[in-house]
Amino acid sequence: MSGSSLPNQPVGPDEFRRLLSYFPAGVTVATTLDAAGRPQGMTASAVVSASLEPPLVLLCVDHTADFHAAITVASGFALSVLAGNQEHLSRRFAEENPDKFSGVAVHPGPGGLPLLDGAVAYIVCDNYGAHEVGDHTVFICRVTGGEALDGRPLVHFRGGYATTTDVK
Repeated sequence: MSGSSLPNQPVGPDEFRRLLSYFPAGVTVATTLDAAGRPQGMTASAVVSASLEPPLVLLCVDHTADFHAAITVASGFALSVLAGNQEHLSRRFAEENPDKFSGVAVHPGPGGLPLLDGAVAYIVCDNYGAHEVGDHTVFICRVTGGEALDGRPLVHFRGGYATTTDVK
């Protein structure tokens, strides 16, 4: 882009996906309990640290995702940071499937939030605010607890999965 000015028109969806695919992202499964107390979950790589004081993260959820209805009414949720050997869980929770938790090993976290066994970390959050942005809602979430464990995280990069080799 040297010597050129940026265009005023946004890129299209395909180019946007291609460009952002070069930005490696950690892979999490966000979980909560719906209004009836049933576990709900979705794969989320659109998670980012937002503030140290107070400790806040942002979670972006597509309006059409099943998880959107559950998190909108929930007081909080948990993020299970997937380990390098948990690609199958990322794929499972990315599907539109009403029974995503069937056969998946979980244990209860604070408030009964489901945490996926084998994750490298857990982050527990309370909903702090939400903003409608395009076709997603950006949930602002206050981190209230968690646990960091051993292992290498799963990473999404250029449309595929990888694990980190340089992280100790």
